[in-house]
Amino acid sequence: MAVDMEAVILEVVSALPPGKSASSEEVARAADPENWRRLTGHVRGAAKGLARQGRIVILRHGKPADPETFKGVYRLRLPDAG
Repeated sequence: MAVDMEAVILEVVSALPPGKSASSEEVARAADPENWRRLTGHVRGAAKGLARQGRIVILRHGKPADPETFKGVYRLRLPDAG
């Protein structure tokens, strides 16, 4: 099954209230509720690309993280307006 992970990420974070974030697990489950575990690496890769473009923000410990160097658990949200 081919998944457009960038589209799934944008769909999930766009549905959140302003300032709220989603976990990689939430995104993976939205893409494939049955086999989401195998998609977590794809979520990370697509999130890095979207963050480089400025379309989303990757958060570590509630603060924006560099998409090139972040490690560990992270969350995703839309950039702040303005």
